[in-house]
This record gives sequence, C-alpha cells and structure tokens, in this order.
Amino acid sequence: MMSEHTAMPDSVHVASTTGSSARGKIILLLLLTATIGVFFYFDLTQYLSLEALKANRDSLLAFTEAHYLTAVSLFISGYCLLVAVSLPGAVFLTLAGGFLFGSMLGTVYVNLGATTGSTLAFLSARYLLRDWVEAKFGSRLGAIQDGFSKNAFSYLMTLRLIPIFPFFLVNLVSGLTRVKLVTYIVATSVGIIPGSFVYAYAGRQLGMINSLKEIASPNVLLAFTLLGLLALVPVLYRKFSARKGE
Repeated sequence: MMSEHTAMPDSVHVASTTGSSARGKIILLLLLTATIGVFFYFDLTQYLSLEALKANRDSLLAFTEAHYLTAVSLFISGYCLLVAVSLPGAVFLTLAGGFLFGSMLGTVYVNLGATTGSTLAFLSARYLLRDWVEAKFGSRLGAIQDGFSKNAFSYLMTLRLIPIFPFFLVNLVSGLTRVKLVTYIVATSVGIIPGSFVYAYAGRQLGMINSLKEIASPNVLLAFTLLGLLALVPVLYRKFSARKGE
C-alpha cells in the first residue's frame, strides 16, 4: 500500500534552503545598510572625537559611577557594533574606555568589544559580503592572501600589531581566506592588546591630550612594528629550517 504522503523531491529542499539563505542575506544587508545610514544621517561621528570626550567627560564619568554595569554593557555593545559594521571612531572609544574604567579594565572591555565586532565583520565578509569585498579591495588582497596561506596565526598577529592595513580591512579580507575562525579570534584578541592598552592608558590622562599624534608617537609605532616582526619569527624559522634541510 502506497503512503498517503509523498516525499518532497530533493530539488525542492535545495530550492527552499537556497531561498531562505538568500532572504537571510538580504535581511542582514538591509540591517547593515540601515545601521550605517543612521550613523551618518544623525552625524554620530561628532560624538566620537577628542573634543566631544573632553566636553562630556564629567557627565560620562558620573553616569559610569552611578550605573557601572550598565555603562560597561553599553560600552562593549557600542564598541562591538562600531567594529562589526566597520564604522570610524574606535580609537576614541578606546580612549573613553581608559578614562571611564581605568587602563587595565578599559583594555579588557575594549578587547571584548573589538574582538566580538571583528568576528562579526569576519563572518559577514565570509558568508555575506564576499563579492563586494573582492570587488572593492581586490587589488590589495594579493599580499594578504599569500601571507595567510603560509602561516595564518603569525601573519594575522603581525597585521594586528603593525598598522600597515586599516583594522576594518583586515577584518573583511580575513573572511575571504581559509583561516579558521578560532585562529582568527585568538590572533585578533591577542594582537590588539598592546594597541588597546596604549590608548586606554592615554585615556586616563584625557585632559592632557590635545591630539592623537601625541599618543601614536614614532617610538610607540616603532614598538608595535617590532612586536609585529616578532610574531613573524616562527614563520621565518620554519623557512630557514626547510631550506637548511634541503
């Protein structure tokens, strides 16, 4: 006796899955576009500047002291959102984190927000924005792709430590590589600690800072460069060992 229910053909399942995936991508793109649109329409960049931080530091500090957990949650969430959609202003949020929470805790909260936001940007590039990223930054992908293919962790650490490429670009381009998600998260979290601490520490002396150039001095940039080169030591050692063994 034949069953009253006929099994759905595989092609129907595939079409249904593909349709759901396409709808999901469209929804995410609309949310991403809306977020960026709101940010620039209301000119929120005016609140992410050194002048704005100085002008509002008393009220920000008072709110943080009165509602510490809320302030921490808002800070991490805001930092995450800013990085996830590749919007400008993370440097000023890092300064604010140091001013409001101290250099150590500020670095921790910055790291949580930045790493989470970077991971979301990475996943967006890998599953949602691949075609756009390749079309937009295709001419700059060759060197990065080559580096990732040799040693993803060391190369990503170097990119995080040395400010050769913009932070948001590394997030997006990394999603186009075959680097594992866990490797990306760990390398990002560790690699951004020095820079985050420097700016969070500077945030403690917010009233004495008149320009970001005072923070990113040649000596500081040199230190980051040396740390970045140090991260490449394992790669160079393997290359040397391989040639020696030939």
